[in-house]
Amino acid sequence: MTKLNSSIRLLAALLIAFAITACSNGRGIPDWVPFQGASAAPKGDGPQMVSSANPLASQAGIDILKKGGSAVDAAIAIQAVLTLVEPQSSGIGGGAFLMHWSPKTEKVIAYDGRETAPAAATPELFLDDNGQPFDFLTAVKSGRSVGVPGAIAMLWQAHQEHGRLPWAELFEPAILLSENGFEVSPRLHRMITLTPAFNESPAGQALYFDAGGTPLPAGHLLKNPELASSLRIIAAQGPEGFYKGVIADQIIQAVQNAPINPGAMTLADLAAYQPKIREAICRPYRTWTVCGMPPPSSGGTTVMQILSLLEGFDMASLKPSSTEAVHLVSEASRLAYADRAMYLADSDFVDIPLDALLDKTYLAERARLIDTRRSMGIAKPGTPLKKDTNLSPQISREAPSTSHFSVVDGDGNAVSMTTTVEFVFGSNLIAGGFILNNQLTDFSRQPVIDGRQVANAPDGGKRPRSSMSPTLIFDDEGKLYALVGSPGGSRIIAYVANTLVGLMDWQLDMQSAVSLPHHVNRNGLLELEEGSTLVDLAPELERLGHEVKVRPLNSGLHGIRILPDGTLDGGADPRREGVALGD
Repeated sequence: MTKLNSSIRLLAALLIAFAITACSNGRGIPDWVPFQGASAAPKGDGPQMVSSANPLASQAGIDILKKGGSAVDAAIAIQAVLTLVEPQSSGIGGGAFLMHWSPKTEKVIAYDGRETAPAAATPELFLDDNGQPFDFLTAVKSGRSVGVPGAIAMLWQAHQEHGRLPWAELFEPAILLSENGFEVSPRLHRMITLTPAFNESPAGQALYFDAGGTPLPAGHLLKNPELASSLRIIAAQGPEGFYKGVIADQIIQAVQNAPINPGAMTLADLAAYQPKIREAICRPYRTWTVCGMPPPSSGGTTVMQILSLLEGFDMASLKPSSTEAVHLVSEASRLAYADRAMYLADSDFVDIPLDALLDKTYLAERARLIDTRRSMGIAKPGTPLKKDTNLSPQISREAPSTSHFSVVDGDGNAVSMTTTVEFVFGSNLIAGGFILNNQLTDFSRQPVIDGRQVANAPDGGKRPRSSMSPTLIFDDEGKLYALVGSPGGSRIIAYVANTLVGLMDWQLDMQSAVSLPHHVNRNGLLELEEGSTLVDLAPELERLGHEVKVRPLNSGLHGIRILPDGTLDGGADPRREGVALGD
C-alpha cells in the first residue's frame, strides 16, 4: 500500500460466499472461510463513471454503481460481462492487475491477480526435445501455455476490502446475458475470423462458428449457457467454486488433454493460487504524482522511467504529435525498454534493482544519452547497480489481446484495472464456457541466451512478466486527477506513457488524450499508426536516424479525469467499441 499526502436489469441473490485466506508460507493450499467482508451501504452522492471496452460491460458497471455498489463492485460486474462479450481479450480464465484508490484512507492499493506457472514448470517449459524454443504460435496454442487463472481470486480479495453489494449480485448481468444472448459485435466477428486454431477446439467451434464452420456474423445472437452455469457457481461459492470442484476439474481436463503439448497443471496448482497485495510504484513527474503497477508487471516501472527521462525536456512547449515530441518520447522509450528487457520479472523469484532503476541520478545520466538532433539507435541496458548482473535481455513476443477499464464511484473511490487472456482467445482452450489464457508465453521461451540467464524465464509458481499498466495520476494536493490504462501487449507501456504526457504536459481532456495518434518505440523500429497524421512525419523522423514502420496500432485506452469541480471527464479509445458512461 502507498499513502499519498493529501439497459441490464439486476436480480438480487441471497447466496452464501466464501473467501480466500493467505497461507503462512505464501505458496501452499489456502483455507476457505465464510465471507466476513464489507456490507451494503448507501452510496456517496458524487458523480460516477465507467469507461470500458464494450457497451454492455460499461452498462453493467454503471448499473451496479447506481444500485449503491462500489468501484470494486462495478469492476467485478464488468469483468464478468467482458468474459462473455469480449472473450478474445480477457475473462475469468485469465489474470489482471487492479489499482485501487480510496480518498477516505488516502491509499493506493495494487492488487496482483497475475497467473502463475504450475508447480511442475521448469525453465525448459517451451523447449523441444532438441533444446530449441517452440515457435510462438506452437507455444501459444498448447496446454503448456496456460497459467493458473488469477482474476477471480484477486477480485474476491478486493471485494472483501472494498465491496458494498453482495458478491453474488455482481454476476447477475453476465449470467442474464449468457442465458438470453447478446449480439456479436463487428469486432468480435473479426477476431473469430482470425482464429483458425479453433479448428482443433470443438468447444470453440460450437461457441463461435455455425454448423457449417463459418464464423458467427455480426448481429448474431450468441448464447453461452455453460458460462452462465459457471458464473452461478462462482456467484454462490466465491473463489472456492472456481479453484475447486467442477470448474477446476474442467480446467484441468482442458489443459492436460490439450491437442498440442498438454500441460502439467494440477488441481493442487489451482487450489494453491493466491492473489497478492503489492507496493504500488508512485513517483513524481513535474507537479504530479503517478502511481503504477510494480513487478511482475513491467508497466509501472517502465512508464515511470520514460516520464523521468522526459522530465528534463520542456514537453509542454512542444506541439502534440510533432516531430520533436515523437522523437523525444521515442528516445526515452528506447532507454526504458532496454532496461525492461534486462531486469524486470517476478520480484518473488528475481532480485530486481527497482529503486536503482527509478533513481533520479541514474535516470538523469541515462537522459544525457538523448540527442534532440539524432536518434541513438538501439539502446543498451543501463547498469543501475554499477556492476554486471550476469543477465541477458529477453527476446520474445507479447500478444496484444487484453482489455482495460476505469471506474469512479460516488464516494470518489477509483479502480484502474487491466485484464487479459494474452493472445487472441488465449490458448484457444475452453473450460466451463470461458477461454483459458496462454499467459505463460509471456515468459522467455529461451531461459538462457548467450550463456546468461534470462530474468523472466519460467519456473514453478512464478508469475510471467507483464506490460499491463493500470495507472493513477494525482495533482500537487494529492487529489486523484486521472486514471487510465490500455491493452496492446508490450506496446501498452508506450500507449499509456504517451497518454500521460497528453494529460499532464499538454493538459488534454481524456477523450483527446486517448485519441492521440500512436507512436511506439520498443528499442527498435519506430512504429507510426497507420492512417494517422503521424505518417506524414516519417521522412523527418528517418532523417533523425529512426527506422520507421507504418502499421495498425490498436490500443484500447479507457480513462476518467476528475476536474477541480468534481465533474468526471471520460474517454473511450475510438479504435475499439467501448464507451464511457456516467451517472
